[in-house]
Amino acid sequence: MSRTVLLAGAGLAAITIIGVILVFMFVSDQRERDLQSWQTRMGIVADSRFAAINGWLEAQFGEMRGLAENASLQLYLTELSLFSGDESQVMDEPAQRTYLRNLLVSTANRGGFTAPTLGPEINANVERIGVAGIAIVDNDAKIIVASLGMPTIEGDLATIVLESRGKRALYDLHIGAGGRPAMGFLSPIFALQSDGSPSSQIGMVVGIKEVDEELYPLLVQPGAVSSSAETVILRATEASIEYLSPLIDGGAPMSRALARNTPNLAAAFAIDQPGGFALRRDYQNVEVLTIGRPFTSAPWTLMYKIDSAEALAETDSRLGTMLTVFLLIIAAVAVSLIATWRHGSSLRSKLAAAQASELARKFGQQRDFLELVTDSQRSAMAIIDGDGRYLWVNRQSAENNDMIAADVPGKALDAVVGAANAKPVLRNIRDVLDSGVPEVVTHSQKTDTETRTFTSEFIPLEASDELPERVLVVTEDVSDVFREQLRRERIMGQLVNTLVGVVDRRDPNSADHSSWVAVVAHAIAVEMELDDIDARSVEITGRVMSLGKITVPESILTKTEPLTEEEFKLVRGAIGVSAELLEGVEFDGPVVVTLRELHENGGDNVFTADELLLTTRIVAVANVFVALVSPRSYREGMTFDGAIDTLLQHKEIPDTRRVVLSLANFLDNRGGRDKLGGIGKQPPSMP
Repeated sequence: MSRTVLLAGAGLAAITIIGVILVFMFVSDQRERDLQSWQTRMGIVADSRFAAINGWLEAQFGEMRGLAENASLQLYLTELSLFSGDESQVMDEPAQRTYLRNLLVSTANRGGFTAPTLGPEINANVERIGVAGIAIVDNDAKIIVASLGMPTIEGDLATIVLESRGKRALYDLHIGAGGRPAMGFLSPIFALQSDGSPSSQIGMVVGIKEVDEELYPLLVQPGAVSSSAETVILRATEASIEYLSPLIDGGAPMSRALARNTPNLAAAFAIDQPGGFALRRDYQNVEVLTIGRPFTSAPWTLMYKIDSAEALAETDSRLGTMLTVFLLIIAAVAVSLIATWRHGSSLRSKLAAAQASELARKFGQQRDFLELVTDSQRSAMAIIDGDGRYLWVNRQSAENNDMIAADVPGKALDAVVGAANAKPVLRNIRDVLDSGVPEVVTHSQKTDTETRTFTSEFIPLEASDELPERVLVVTEDVSDVFREQLRRERIMGQLVNTLVGVVDRRDPNSADHSSWVAVVAHAIAVEMELDDIDARSVEITGRVMSLGKITVPESILTKTEPLTEEEFKLVRGAIGVSAELLEGVEFDGPVVVTLRELHENGGDNVFTADELLLTTRIVAVANVFVALVSPRSYREGMTFDGAIDTLLQHKEIPDTRRVVLSLANFLDNRGGRDKLGGIGKQPPSMP
């Protein structure tokens, strides 16, 4: 008997330990999935801010390059170089110098290379100090002509001019003479009809400007709502890391630097592992999620971070509740097994009255235990049999129905919750008892002031000699979570709209293309009577399919003549990049799979009709239709009828005839010609 008890106890302990381990593994896996989702979201924001700042840097260099390539400027410096700097030998020198000065002033005003000079506004023999401007200098770093307010060329700036022969250069972020962050942009000037080699350089255009009002606003993500999210520009040396931009704690630009070997430093991770994602600590010693992007136009790294406490607050709360509930269920099951074992090992020779008394005592203990572990929970819990009669409720379930827990057992379901509410609950109970599989149901309940959302989990409990089949019903009010989910989906939608807008601005030849694809794809899905999830999925797929173009060089996207085969292949591959960017985002429908099939079917892998999702065929038809009817710089757009005829002969995506005919029916019989009349002319009206 002792050996049997020992073996039974060991088995129960092993089962309990395994259950606890599995619960902790499940919770850990859920947290990792949420971290992967954050990595995707943060990567999108980091790429957006990186593209904005990198574009700004290239625009500044572009201003200097435009001056350096000015024919009049090159002619003047070429003549000056031929006569060894003797201005008197240059033809019509005063007029040329005046023209160049006016050109520099105009460019400085347009490009923001201006700022008030420092010094007294009186007639005195006091030199005023310039803080911004544009100058043309010779190869010895001496100013030939400059706009008003141009600082002197000396120190580090002079060294950069002397050492940057034949290539553009950057006078990196520093505190300028005006006490504000400033930068310099340099572009070489080559002699007329030269080969552009360093030896043919005859001077350099140097532009100095205060950048705080232009550069730092680009770090702010449009539509961002996180209070702890921060985008920072970093500059590293062998020993330290300097924070070049304003900090969220009020720190001024370039006012803070930390040792590069600071343990677990987020900035060091962003610099050493660009593109990586990790949990680290920031300059305030706060744990953050961080991700980095390196620049090539400047010795900087962009770091985007958010406090992990804010990012994972909902995750930790949800997983903590799940962990508590699971552990309580394991404990309840263990207690139930112990009670059942004790009952099975009791002597059969006891009198019937003693057996009934013992069972009553055990059930009372179970009831007390369940009340002890469940009355402190906000979830409403009840055990109900197949006839809709309560066997047990916790305090929260009774209070939800304005009753006392001790008065509920034995009552019918409709007597407690009302006939209207009892009917669907009883149907769910019987379905679960028939299938033997737990079921989770989400439902709403209207009150006088608001509509509340609940989730109810129906867990079947096996019948025993003493108890009938019954169901454990656990109901939780998730109204706040549901509203938060809607809010996060709305924010995600706004973020996608912002990113799609960024892509459209980089690709003027197909601006609003993806938005129109979303409209056409959704119209086809409705015409084909797809369910709401698939209809929404094709709409979202159409909207995000062009996100990957952020990796395509802007020179290709803005090209006015037909693309080469390699360029077309790069643009088409952007759909695959879109799928990779969104891989960790959880959509209700097959958005990522549809993107992946669109990309793969356009490459070497060709699917059959049976292998290809209907959503993929719908988006493919919508994409080709919008492309055909949209005008381009090198061709006119097709008519709707011409596009339909072309699509009916299209063979790249298999089995699209039914999809194309549905589009034709929408155009002819659902007012589609008027609704889609703005393609290529104006952006669509998006929900």
